[in-house]
Amino acid sequence: MAINTLEMAKLFQQSLDKQMLVGATSGWMEANASQVKYNGGDTVRMPKITTSGLATYSRDEGFNQGSVTLSYDDYKLTQDRGRTFHLDAMDIDESNFVASAGNVMGEFQRLQVIPEVDAYRYSRIAALAKTAKHETAGFTPTAANILAKLDEEITNIQDIVGEDVPLVISMSTPIRNILNSADKIERYMSVTDFKAGEINTKVRVYNDIPILGVPSARMKTAYVFADGKTSGQEQGGFKADEAAKGINWIIMAKNAPLAISKTDKVRIFTPDINQKADAWKLDYRKFHDLWIPTNKLAGVWVNTGA
Repeated sequence: MAINTLEMAKLFQQSLDKQMLVGATSGWMEANASQVKYNGGDTVRMPKITTSGLATYSRDEGFNQGSVTLSYDDYKLTQDRGRTFHLDAMDIDESNFVASAGNVMGEFQRLQVIPEVDAYRYSRIAALAKTAKHETAGFTPTAANILAKLDEEITNIQDIVGEDVPLVISMSTPIRNILNSADKIERYMSVTDFKAGEINTKVRVYNDIPILGVPSARMKTAYVFADGKTSGQEQGGFKADEAAKGINWIIMAKNAPLAISKTDKVRIFTPDINQKADAWKLDYRKFHDLWIPTNKLAGVWVNTGA
């Protein structure tokens, strides 16, 4: 019986989008994009609300008329990435295509896509924070100085956004190990639930602020994302820029980063349709990007190493 490739493509797309939220350490940032409109392609529409300010109340004439304007601004998803794969027809028939293709696409996204999306987001946040002069540069954490520096930067943010705004700390895994060895750290640490998409996980918290561990390879200030054509980049993927610095941690108001990741199309071609080879052909395309609205940049602080 022939496989309904259209339905299978939709199934893969939904599964891969869900895997992104679960696997990416930055997946929680996508919750802030709930009001963003996306209809395919490389453009999203974000709502913007403007209102009049207060005016003097008149006992004779009452209230002054105000205005409310709801508009949408278009934003381009700058990260347009993709790959195509062939699964040889001699190795895969209709009966085991779903399992084999699912394994290939799942592993591809877990090992290649998710780390790249994470890396782009953290480097993007670091660049925005540096522009806003919300960066501590050249800091080398030790068990003796890490708590004082964390407290200082948390205070810097809370002094601007207030203490009632939830914060999140994304911390490089080696730096988190230093934090765990700090003197009397257990006095300030506990465990809580943290929600990322539909997934609840247990994370450690410092003074009621969740700390999310991030592999250090994804915590750099700049990356080179391969185009697949330049010499030496044929294998694709990404790597840290030669001038990149390591990011120790990022402290953010939870509502500051706005991230979007869309598996725009997973196209499946049967061996009979594929013109290049006697093989199943899988086309994968990913659009993603991250923004921090100007009025929320004050709620971000980045600490980078030497």
